[in-house]
Amino acid sequence: MSFLIDFILHIDTHLITIVNTFGNWTYLILFTIIFVETGAVILPFLPGDSLLFAACALAANSTYHLNIWIFVLLFWIAPILGDSLNFFIGHKIGNSINKNSFLGRFIKEENLEHTRAFFEKHGGVAISLARFMPIIRTMSPFVAGSSHMPYNKFFRYNILGATAWMVLCCGSGYFFGNIPFVKEHFSLVVIGIIVVSLIPAVIGALKKRH
Repeated sequence: MSFLIDFILHIDTHLITIVNTFGNWTYLILFTIIFVETGAVILPFLPGDSLLFAACALAANSTYHLNIWIFVLLFWIAPILGDSLNFFIGHKIGNSINKNSFLGRFIKEENLEHTRAFFEKHGGVAISLARFMPIIRTMSPFVAGSSHMPYNKFFRYNILGATAWMVLCCGSGYFFGNIPFVKEHFSLVVIGIIVVSLIPAVIGALKKRH
């Protein structure tokens, strides 16, 4: 867990190491991380927003020879495929999650309840909104699948959310990631991204409590 925290807080330096070590395989590695974050259901703690921001910041720097358009394509496809896989897992076993000892170790009922409440409040658009909220974005497709939402409806919101998320995260990383202040305080910027992405969930929890 300490390695994961260090990876997230210093994601820029770790990505540079990955690029220098694996070259063009970097595209596949980052695609896999984004896909698994939601597709595997049990790994909601993997980096998402900060990874896109940092990767596209590196792409804007000619030193690393990374193609921004390949990142744009991969970071658009990965969440769409990951959410779709998550949806079908939820459709298949969502209602029996408490009986599944393996998944029950990783998927907290508390997270599912928060996601169900979020889903009930916002309806189908919750699929798109959840893309910007860590943990909830992993639980949302699972809950949608277990509630037997038609896949065609889910897919439309999935496309919308993935597109908006990719444009915002990739665009901000590419155009602002190499500003001297941002480069010098990258860890603080990453923490800021995480805090901002958690604000809706915190507000929702506080409203529910009070």
